Amino acid sequence: MDCIIGYILIFCARICDVSLSTVRTLMVVQGRKIHAAAIGFFEVTIYITALGKVVSGLSDPGNLFAYALGFASGNYIGICIEEKIALGNFTAQVVLNSNKNGKLLHSLRDNGFGVTSVKGSGKEGTREILNIALKRKDLDRLKQILDEYDERAFITVNNTKPISGGYFAIKKK
Repeated sequence: MDCIIGYILIFCARICDVSLSTVRTLMVVQGRKIHAAAIGFFEVTIYITALGKVVSGLSDPGNLFAYALGFASGNYIGICIEEKIALGNFTAQVVLNSNKNGKLLHSLRDNGFGVTSVKGSGKEGTREILNIALKRKDLDRLKQILDEYDERAFITVNNTKPISGGYFAIKKK
């Protein structure tokens, strides 16, 4: 019975520390220093606890199995958590197929998206290109709006870290 409780402890600890690692990495990439440091403290504390349990019982293959399974599960759960909290900003570039996009631009702006429209030239002629600033959590809503007006639009999305000005500018008091 003690072995099973040990396996469960190792498994759960690895899920926790690897999930925290995923979120901490996101915080580091976004420059959220305090958040990353705090998460890192708990992550490494849990990690060392799990590792200590495994190292003290290396002759038990169940410990290694629980450790590895917890690691794999932690990666999966960490990605799910990261998708749910959806912190940060994106910049979407949308190449439209239609030339009548006035209503689309108004709809995007009315829904809180920062949109800049430029003309581009490609293989099939002149196209309107939209550069759209958005929060990660709003990506599905952006896709729905775009599909209403142009189902064949070519859409790319990149992580972005605003530096100054533009729609993401934060007013300091």
